[in-house]
Amino acid sequence: MKLYHSPQAPNPERVVKFLKAKGKLDAVEIEELSIMKQEHKTPEYREVSPFSQVPALILDDGTKLTESRAICTYLEGVFPEPNLMGADPKEKALIEMWDRRVELMLFLQFATWFRNTHPAMAPLEVPQVPEAGAKAEKGAKAMAKRIDAHLAENDFLAAGRFSIADITLYCFTGFAGVMKWKPHEEFENIGKWRERAKAAIG
Repeated sequence: MKLYHSPQAPNPERVVKFLKAKGKLDAVEIEELSIMKQEHKTPEYREVSPFSQVPALILDDGTKLTESRAICTYLEGVFPEPNLMGADPKEKALIEMWDRRVELMLFLQFATWFRNTHPAMAPLEVPQVPEAGAKAEKGAKAMAKRIDAHLAENDFLAAGRFSIADITLYCFTGFAGVMKWKPHEEFENIGKWRERAKAAIG
């Protein structure tokens, strides 16, 4: 298998951290692409990922997968232990619920803030809409507060154990620094959780 990865980008990092938590990082070949240099938009890479998305995983039979969650679903099936997506219907639902909450209510809000207000994103987000970014900033910070409250009573996000939902949140907390925001320093419970998640990823 071959994984196309972009350093520091949160979705590619999600797959790498997932593999690391599985203890299978050496099971795939990794090729780095620079999103800022727009290497993901070359004709050669569009043959791998028609929508210019990173990460992308090429299977041994030539099948091409994009979307970090879909790639992780495949890897969960190939490398079932340790289980990171739920061992029964209830766990699977709880983990997916929290993973989606982090994706849609936190990560997506942050991405809108970042893409519409950060100067480095101007060449990629045309046109930038600062008003949309400001609104999304408020949404992201409100959701971080709600997650912090949840983690006051839970060691991990879902099902009482470490899962892909925690990996998604972990990648987010690292990436948030691009906007000079560190939720794990601002919120006590997220800070304590991040140390537990870091240890679980390995």
